[in-house]
Amino acid sequence: MGLRVKIKKVVNGFSLDAAWEIGDELAVLFGCSGAGKTLTLQMIAGLLSPDQGFIHLNEITLFDSLSGRNLPPQERSCGYVFQDLALFPHMTIQENILYGAHGLSKVDCEQQAGNMIGNFKITGLENKYPSEISGGQKQRVALARALIRKPDVLLLDEPFSALDNPLRAEMQHFLKEIHREFPIPIVFVTHDVLEAYSMADKIIMYANGRIAQSGTPKEVFTNPVSKEVEQLVNTRDKLIQSMESLPDISKY
Repeated sequence: MGLRVKIKKVVNGFSLDAAWEIGDELAVLFGCSGAGKTLTLQMIAGLLSPDQGFIHLNEITLFDSLSGRNLPPQERSCGYVFQDLALFPHMTIQENILYGAHGLSKVDCEQQAGNMIGNFKITGLENKYPSEISGGQKQRVALARALIRKPDVLLLDEPFSALDNPLRAEMQHFLKEIHREFPIPIVFVTHDVLEAYSMADKIIMYANGRIAQSGTPKEVFTNPVSKEVEQLVNTRDKLIQSMESLPDISKY
């Protein structure tokens, strides 16, 4: 059970060769920009196809180059939150959330939308438009839309990068609450060292299209296996010093 990825892909001269697996945990794909993190998400979701390898989600094969199996995105049980959130400006908040419920019956759509609006603390915003709500509220709407069909995996591509530190800390805490309610694999992309350390159950370090190291935050940050990883995580002392300056998320 969980998510298993073993993929190779060459795009415009960049070569990705990544293999990892996770259970029902929050895994952070961490590394510099251009290391292959977003490319991995796109292939899990079916937006791009690997050149070789496989992607297994629970008991379902999403992609396998040997058998030729390659499920289209709409047949993959994936929730996806893009970096820019991709909310439709001409749709109300409720309409944006319901857009993610494609394929459900009308009764199920209405029930699920009501549940999401309550669970994601956006009650009263149903008839507003994205331009009329705050950045944090937009994040909640995007997450609600991604989860309304109860997917088997949630993919998040730097969803909090545009937020200031207090709001970012609030959303990080909120995501952990969501994970308790939706105990599914979550793959969270970031190149922010503090976010990686504070959010992850498991960190998967990307460097130049390869997996440089993986493990718990403590394992990776205290025992980097190479100078490459050490440069990515900086030093433990710098990390601790930086984290002491962050807002306390326990109050959110």
